[in-house]
Amino acid sequence: MKKKVRINKDNCIGCGLCNATVPSVFDWDDDGKMKTTVEFVPAGEEDAVDGAVADCPTSAIEVE
Repeated sequence: MKKKVRINKDNCIGCGLCNATVPSVFDWDDDGKMKTTVEFVPAGEEDAVDGAVADCPTSAIEVE
């Protein structure tokens, strides 16, 4: 089953760590925070996204 990924904008501080880790999934939004560029974690990127989740300083990345 595919995992959904999203950014909680209330928690995001726009540090860019997730974009640096997985640029195929995270990118800058017009508000200076991160956004996801996909709805589901792409095949082969699961470990990288899990790493971004673990490294996010504000726990803004949600995967379900």
